Amino acid sequence: MTEAKENPTTRRRAPAMSPEQRRAMIIQTAIPLIAEYGSAVTTAKIARAAGIGEGTIFRVFADKDELMQACVAEALSPEHAIRELDAIDLTQPLSDRLVEAAEALQAHMARMGAILGSLGHGGGKHPGPVRGAGRNESSARIRAAVAELLGPDRDALRRPPEQVAALFFGLLFTQPRTEDEPDLTSRELVDVFLHGAVAG
Repeated sequence: MTEAKENPTTRRRAPAMSPEQRRAMIIQTAIPLIAEYGSAVTTAKIARAAGIGEGTIFRVFADKDELMQACVAEALSPEHAIRELDAIDLTQPLSDRLVEAAEALQAHMARMGAILGSLGHGGGKHPGPVRGAGRNESSARIRAAVAELLGPDRDALRRPPEQVAALFFGLLFTQPRTEDEPDLTSRELVDVFLHGAVAG
């Protein structure tokens, strides 16, 4: 009995994406292009990068403006940063947890800055609500996630975890820059935060 041979030219098609999945894929593709080209990026360029036809974009977005707004909302959303903070292993030493947190939050801020800067939102101005959460609520949610990271060491902290988290958040994003000294690495910043500026 002869076995049927599979036709090598027959390919299985990937499962079709739902409109929500398609939107998410297009947004993720578009964000780095917007960071690079700003509002001058074309939907044709985004479609090429996503490996889809340009018309596919307009099946899930009304127009380019709606796509751009969705990309800004995604870039400013705290969800990705919070997921990264929640994934940090709480069994690590506190310093290691905070280094990972610093790196995740700096990447989040860099992503926000790249999008806002490319679109001309000067001074890192928050353009408004993001998924129902404004700037203050987004910051509060991130600080709460950092406070969770501090929880296992609550008894060793001089202040409540929520207050320490707020101090860490403030230091992370307001560290002074000097012309003759490089920026602190995440580990250097955490070391100063936990142990102070005095060597000992």
